[in-house]
Amino acid sequence: MEKLKIAGGYPLKGTVRISGAKNSAVALIPATILAESPVTIEGLPNISDVEILKDLLEEIGGKVTITDDEMTVDPSTMISMPLPNGKVKKLRASYYLMGAMLGRFKKAVIGLPGGCHLGPRPIDQHIKGFEALGAQITNEQGAIYLRADELRGARIYLDVVSVGATINIMLAAVRAKGRTIIENAAKEPEIIDVATLLTNMGAKIKGAGTDVIRIDGVDSLHGCRHTIIPDRIEAGTYLILGAAMGEGVLIDNVIPQHLESLIAKLREMGVTVETGDDQVFVSGTDKLKTVDIKTLVYPGFPTDLQQPFTSLLTRATGSSVVTDTIYGARFKHIDELRRMNANIKVEGRSAIINGPVQLQGAKVKASDLRAGAALVIAGLMAEGITEVTGLEHIDRGYSNLVEKLNGLGATVWREALTKEEVEQMKNT
Repeated sequence: MEKLKIAGGYPLKGTVRISGAKNSAVALIPATILAESPVTIEGLPNISDVEILKDLLEEIGGKVTITDDEMTVDPSTMISMPLPNGKVKKLRASYYLMGAMLGRFKKAVIGLPGGCHLGPRPIDQHIKGFEALGAQITNEQGAIYLRADELRGARIYLDVVSVGATINIMLAAVRAKGRTIIENAAKEPEIIDVATLLTNMGAKIKGAGTDVIRIDGVDSLHGCRHTIIPDRIEAGTYLILGAAMGEGVLIDNVIPQHLESLIAKLREMGVTVETGDDQVFVSGTDKLKTVDIKTLVYPGFPTDLQQPFTSLLTRATGSSVVTDTIYGARFKHIDELRRMNANIKVEGRSAIINGPVQLQGAKVKASDLRAGAALVIAGLMAEGITEVTGLEHIDRGYSNLVEKLNGLGATVWREALTKEEVEQMKNT
């Protein structure tokens, strides 16, 4: 086990290249199960979630090879092997195996998914969709059993706009008989990315990126080559870093349209942001203005950037309010920021940030992926050394973080935890 050490106060300057989208990768990789010949995905991020999904595909008989940022999956030898425990528990996106295996094999046994602890995130809309397509779903001893004699297209209205449910129903529906219509579908770019892969495999999908998606089922899908979209959340994190400590940071391999809500808020704060076709330039200011943000489904402000943005607001003059309408429990980073001298209080689903304050280096712990990003940003702004533990969360979503930060002029390194620190972590 390791910790991340950050020497704060160094200005950031230079170019950083954004990796492929984590939230696409965790759906694209399970989608390969649906094909009957090899699928190659280019541009995958170097993160632990990709490794876990590779291992899971191999568990069910797939042949998987990774070269640099490219993965090739041969699903022809896969079988509907039950996956009740083990690596399934390590990431929430393992639920995409349900839709993919149901579509391919008409049955699946998948353990209840793990991942970041962000409060209740039920999969009831996923199950509602599968049942509408003709599957029987039971929960037996902590695993979800899915069985269907055949899948038939249906009209499915999602009670809650859900990225996961939208994608999972798509995965099952592409090989169902007849037409499936998903209403109140999520519109995130990652959904379009998955639909593009499935279409390249021979699926018939219209409306991805709108709130109504139409899918005409096909009997079989074939292999293809697909390039993943850039990670808008990683790009947003570096935008926030550039606003906090930047003296001119160029963010390369990005789709600026995916970040319009964040860019608007940064400009509102007085940050210089200039956009190109596939690049964004950001430069900070000593006099940041306060703003209020409210997380919303895409194209609103992303909940995944709420925590990093909260760290930036500690430098703004006055009071800012951050409200998370998506995950009310996504404020576990606040206590850690307080250890670093932040002046923040939580009221219900909102955090009130008073600034500016000079953050101080401290020993802090990442409770989830984006909380980890928030603490890294705070450490870069702080005086002295910050130690961040819980790196297993950060490694799930940020590819080559140390190398990218040091390439911009930061002073960041990893160290092994001492035996005493490991024992202390086990007891907390």
